[in-house]
Amino acid sequence: MIGFLLLAMLYGTVDHSTVAMPVANMYSRPGADADVVSQAIYGVNVVVLGRSGGWVSVRTPDGYSGWMAPDALSDASQGAYARTGRVAEVASLFANLYREPDVTRHQPVLTVPFETSIEITAETTGDSRWLETRLVNGQTAWIQRGDLTFDRRPMPITRTIATARRFLGLPYTWGGTSTYGYDCSGFTQMLCRRRGVLLPRDAGLQARWDGVIAVERNHLEPGDLLFFGKSLAAITHTGMYIGHGEFIHATTHLKPVVQISRLDDPHWSELLVCARRLK
Repeated sequence: MIGFLLLAMLYGTVDHSTVAMPVANMYSRPGADADVVSQAIYGVNVVVLGRSGGWVSVRTPDGYSGWMAPDALSDASQGAYARTGRVAEVASLFANLYREPDVTRHQPVLTVPFETSIEITAETTGDSRWLETRLVNGQTAWIQRGDLTFDRRPMPITRTIATARRFLGLPYTWGGTSTYGYDCSGFTQMLCRRRGVLLPRDAGLQARWDGVIAVERNHLEPGDLLFFGKSLAAITHTGMYIGHGEFIHATTHLKPVVQISRLDDPHWSELLVCARRLK
């Protein structure tokens, strides 16, 4: 399959599409009764691997594959989204897009999560608060400048940890990769993206990835990744160390939210398998 994709990309025959929902579930099989394996947010461009019964098999930019419902994706004729031109990124936890530059006249057309890429096409005359956007479906909408950032440079560890604290209390969602709900590996993957690193999707793969090095517990530094489970071959959880014996993570333990826990808590101390540092 990989060889086929490389050849297809070389000759321009790979089928692409773009996520058209605020958050789209990816399933292990074609059908909503299958288990959710991951998600992709609005505007993410995916490679289409196949189709079955109206469902679409896709691969996301982090190399993860799953099945999406057909209404989760845009008409392929619209082309790749937010690849060229002026592109901003949603910096708020959520951002509303409106049919006109006014929050009072109509309900939002769309509410997208943190990290969503947005194509910017124009600004309002005499009011720098609003920016005109092109949506995935080609239509126009308006978003407030305060919800966006044009600075997409990698963050240092200190800023990454400060950003991580903004997510405290957001719900845990199995397979979640957005502010609508993260799972543990989706949360650490997002934090590493803030640092300019594309980490694998699953916790076990993250712990064994060649882009990290092993760190002893007594040498932990803020920004190191922690992995929990029964063994290195059976990693079930991950979080990011933030210093002073604490780590931040998305978990169902005690309360299903993004939270800060202590490494000396017996529950986590007994489950800690290893720690990793980005190279």
